[in-house]
Amino acid sequence: MSAIQPKILTWARETVGLSPEDAAHALGLTSARGKTGVQRLESMELGEEEPSRPLLGKMARVYRRPLLVFYLAEPPRRGDRGQDFRTLPGQEKFNPELDALVRDIKARQGLIRSMLEDDQAEPLDFIGSTTMEAPVTAIAAQIAERLKFNLGRYRAAKNPDEAFAYLRETIEASGVCVLLLGNLGSYHTNIPVDVFRGFALADKIGPLIVINDQDARTAWSFTAVHEIAHLWLGQTGISGTDTENQVERYCNDVAGEFLLPAMGLRQLAPSLHLSVAIIAEEIGAFAETHRVSRPMVAYKLYRTGMIGKTMWAALDERFREEWQAYKQREAESTKRVEGGPNYYVVRRHRIGDALLGLVRRSLDEGTITYTKASRVLGVKPRNVEPLLSMRGAR
Repeated sequence: MSAIQPKILTWARETVGLSPEDAAHALGLTSARGKTGVQRLESMELGEEEPSRPLLGKMARVYRRPLLVFYLAEPPRRGDRGQDFRTLPGQEKFNPELDALVRDIKARQGLIRSMLEDDQAEPLDFIGSTTMEAPVTAIAAQIAERLKFNLGRYRAAKNPDEAFAYLRETIEASGVCVLLLGNLGSYHTNIPVDVFRGFALADKIGPLIVINDQDARTAWSFTAVHEIAHLWLGQTGISGTDTENQVERYCNDVAGEFLLPAMGLRQLAPSLHLSVAIIAEEIGAFAETHRVSRPMVAYKLYRTGMIGKTMWAALDERFREEWQAYKQREAESTKRVEGGPNYYVVRRHRIGDALLGLVRRSLDEGTITYTKASRVLGVKPRNVEPLLSMRGAR
């Protein structure tokens, strides 16, 4: 491999938000040859000293970048994310992991589109078929009809995972790929939900939606429908947790109406004048039976005027704190358990049956190489066949 370009080192450090002092400390750089750790890092960034291979490995972890990035001739350009629905115009926030993920998604989608064109796929007429002038109830009904989605069947699922699997099946049957991606391939690059919750790419041939799998599983279905609403509007972009953005409110309302029509909230009315703790408990039981998340129920109660903004904010904060505590307990529990879920099972779940089936057909017909298949699936070329050959692969 070629020599490391000093500007790559500076770019990698600055885009993760570390000062030279913080970076030197995080990298464990100590004084040597008459230089402090900070001075050694500065020398590397000036091209006066080249980092060792082990140090590059540390930089990859600390700067949250793939190792290969450090061998590029130029810092990669910031990816075109489409619209950023997370904030108001002019207030967009740059996150290096998210930027890299969006570039990766767009590269995959380009290959997916090529495979679909080879597969004689027809353009999807629902992409960009509506505007926000349309009533929320009408769009929710249109989406349900197009997906052939049955709310009763969804709620009859044994658990949130099974409910989401059914929803995902209906979405993918309509021609939209659904990916579960929340990092760049390792937990070191996990992207928090407050950075992004979902992503929609509104292409008429190869549309796809991405759900941040770092989020609670009970929230995946809501995010999926939210992103589908963006496709109906013909919008490519990133969604977050912001509820002030007009487009986000509209897509939230569509997802809320799709999964939880307003009339279904009436059974909660008797308890809504009680304490936050009691209301939270009632919402928890209600959310479980309806296969939706507690924050979604609270938001829907607020949007329908059944609770005020203060109560909604208190409930939302309570649910967020409880979720964070659960994640912390889960992380500690994982550390104590040896091994983990099968690599291929996890990968297949993230990729989805629709894309797995498309790649399988394309390989069998010779219209795609294993190298390109590996890029689409996000695995190494040698792992493509084992991944596709697992029981259940189409």
